[in-house]
Amino acid sequence: MNGNDLPAAHALSQTVRWPHRLEDWQFVHRLGTGFVAEEGGAMIGTALCWKQGDAQASLGMIIVSPEHQGKGIGRELMNRVLEELGGRCTLLIATPAGQPLYERLGFVATGTIHQHQGTMASIAPLALASGENIRLAEPADIAKIIALANRATGMSRDALLKQLVSVAEGAVLERHGELAGFSFIRRFGRGHIIGPMVATDSERAKALIAHWSSAYAGSFVRVDVTGTSGLGAWLTEAGLVQVDTGVAMARNGAPHQDEAVKQFAIANQALC
Repeated sequence: MNGNDLPAAHALSQTVRWPHRLEDWQFVHRLGTGFVAEEGGAMIGTALCWKQGDAQASLGMIIVSPEHQGKGIGRELMNRVLEELGGRCTLLIATPAGQPLYERLGFVATGTIHQHQGTMASIAPLALASGENIRLAEPADIAKIIALANRATGMSRDALLKQLVSVAEGAVLERHGELAGFSFIRRFGRGHIIGPMVATDSERAKALIAHWSSAYAGSFVRVDVTGTSGLGAWLTEAGLVQVDTGVAMARNGAPHQDEAVKQFAIANQALC
């Protein structure tokens, strides 16, 4: 895949009702490597992958046009990205329809991702413990944000986060002057998406989401949270109802995550 393919890739994603804008395709393509399937010069399939350091990776944007499904095109696209990634521990978020193919390719289910979206309500700021505060992220914070993200995911998130700060707003949660959590919000699809988000517990995660409601209440917002986040009911009250569930899967093992901090929301279901 090259930059000239992206308008056709965007059009293909619209045929399967994905919300991605052309700008969203451009962002994920800048970060990774893609492959396309064509027939008669027309694009009929896509697949992208992203190397997260030397040992980990993620993949996504796996699309086959509805009229060409069931012909082995999805499997061949997967073979191409897996060959590109080699023996890296690789993550993806599967739809129920795609899960059997991924299982045949060696992926194992590790959890779930719940997609919440809707018109964000106005949320009162949540009380924090003494010595804690939330503020907007600054350029000097990026190294600490990356270090915290790497601990929470067990992956090298350097490239993703360095690109993300160019298109997103960030907020950090400090505890006695030390970084203890962060979240980002950016344009995506029909409105905005919150993620990635890392915090020590669900109450701090809620506080980081509530922070954004002061600017984005009344806007369409999406957030993809982990199945263990404990945020589902609270997000629904905030106007962000659950609309879909994906299966988190891994191949070649799973990243070693630091249990002291957790990723509550992923960047999106492509980048994980």
